[in-house]
Amino acid sequence: MALLISIHPVSPQPRLVRQAVAAMRAGSVIVYPTDSCYALGCLIGDKEAMERIRRIREADKHHNFTLVCRDLSEIARYARVDNTQYRTLRAFTPGPYTFLLEATREVPKRLQNPKRRTIGIRVPDNEIVRALLAELGEPVMSSTLLLPGEEVPMTEPHEIRERLQHGVDLVVDGGAGGPTPSSVVDLTGPAPVVVRRGLGDVSAFE
Repeated sequence: MALLISIHPVSPQPRLVRQAVAAMRAGSVIVYPTDSCYALGCLIGDKEAMERIRRIREADKHHNFTLVCRDLSEIARYARVDNTQYRTLRAFTPGPYTFLLEATREVPKRLQNPKRRTIGIRVPDNEIVRALLAELGEPVMSSTLLLPGEEVPMTEPHEIRERLQHGVDLVVDGGAGGPTPSSVVDLTGPAPVVVRRGLGDVSAFE
């Protein structure tokens, strides 16, 4: 059964943060809160854990995985960002947005959209995420916790643990999650394209 640990949403306990990060480093798939809804996460380089997330989501090879990053400086390592894109990222991060950008060679090909070589980049405004990323020292490979056939993400950590007890290894309880995922905006073309309307206001991209 998946382990459930409760981390304070405003003042994350360092011991519990280290426990969650140690689990990821040991190959675990975790569930953790963001500023929009709960997400599935694992290490970037953990192919087996990524495949487990793909099976949970029933995602095909065209699924855009997301790298959850600490800040803009970390984004530059994994995505090619020009001046216009950088200004957009600076204006809308941290926040409930996922931006599709051209991936660099630092991103394993299995995480990229196979046709377009893009990767989703996200900087959530969430204290638990910040603490996890600071302890980990690299982005978390992530995907919204939206189960097949369902229209909204799961919001209650105890229910998440019960439903996914054999699919994930650890659930970080940071309180009730939101029912709306992040907005997704494609920045790879000459003008931004809204791919998914979510929690973040997308009026500036239309």
